[in-house]
Amino acid sequence: MPPAFSKRAISCLAALSFLLTGCQLPEEGVSATVKRAESVGQGPLYTGAAELNVPIRASAINDVARMLAGMEAYAGQTAFAAVRDSSAWPYHQQQMNAMWSRHERGRGERIRAWAALEIGDLQRHRALFYPFSGPDFLFANEIFPLAETYILCGLEPAEPLPDLRTLSPGEVALGLDGLRNSLSSITDAGYFVTKDMRNDLQSTRFRGTLPVLLAFLARTGATVESVDIVQLDGTGTPVLAGVTGGAAPGLMIRFRSSMGSMKRLFYFRQDLSNGSTRPGGAFLTFVAKQGYPPALVKSASYLMHDSGFSNIRTYLTRFTPGIVQDPSGVPYRDLVNAGLTVDLYGNYQGTLGIFSQQQPDLTAAYYSGQHRVQPVDFGFGYLYNRSTTSLMVARRR
Repeated sequence: MPPAFSKRAISCLAALSFLLTGCQLPEEGVSATVKRAESVGQGPLYTGAAELNVPIRASAINDVARMLAGMEAYAGQTAFAAVRDSSAWPYHQQQMNAMWSRHERGRGERIRAWAALEIGDLQRHRALFYPFSGPDFLFANEIFPLAETYILCGLEPAEPLPDLRTLSPGEVALGLDGLRNSLSSITDAGYFVTKDMRNDLQSTRFRGTLPVLLAFLARTGATVESVDIVQLDGTGTPVLAGVTGGAAPGLMIRFRSSMGSMKRLFYFRQDLSNGSTRPGGAFLTFVAKQGYPPALVKSASYLMHDSGFSNIRTYLTRFTPGIVQDPSGVPYRDLVNAGLTVDLYGNYQGTLGIFSQQQPDLTAAYYSGQHRVQPVDFGFGYLYNRSTTSLMVARRR
């Protein structure tokens, strides 16, 4: 059990939220400056509303992300110095550093090299659509580092951060422990275990996807500028919103990449089954408005093998320029029937025993000579053993 934070570590953490309005977001793209976050100057660290519990000052928002990620603050950013001075901090930092190092050695460096060599054409698109992602910004950034807009979605809630002033030292330490548990499966195995992730994301006071997203952003070298609650109106346009029922419909995080470019990350709590995601509906309209971006699908529980997810499956095969996926995404036969070219990577020998969606036609495709087949030196998705992993890249002709 990691050591608990001292009471002094909590006293500085005044945690109130953005004062959000209902105005429409600007249409000028990711280069737009977030005036609210940058213009606070030396005023209060937090605003007075109690909705999102994120500091309004841009430097403090980034310090939250770095604290959650187990990273030191930048020079001059000391809003959370008391946490980093606590007895629990060295343990949290050590564990986060170790997890990140394992990911980099095991997959990160190799995946980035593969993506730069094999999907440079798809990387040049300005946006990425990552359905069934949950809060997995990590692999979105590894495979599509040049995107300016990332669209992630899942059933996991986007809940407010807690008011840290109300938490005991033990609750703060437990919250960071739960965050590490949420991150450990994806940094070690390469995917979130859905049931475990939902338990981890709800078992402590650091609930929902926001802490995971902030930690990933910090660890990938981003500087977080602002966090807003958003929802989609009937035309698929994101509008600033408030929290209803304790969870946000969606989040927009503006951040600056390690190379200095401004970017956006959208996360929506979105059911992708046919009853909730329809052609011409708000969500898919929003995705299309980002320039019909390529898609990444990984560890998607084989949901698109079911007729109840035909809408999202059809959208991906008809309206994206390319799909990078593992076998849990669009069935191989649907990629071929849609007239897409398919390149195969790895050595597919069937999926995990807990799933029934075996694809013998995909197994045969690896040996038929019909497709380009290349080896990979990393595991991907559920098939995290590199000797039996499978990766598909489908492109529109």
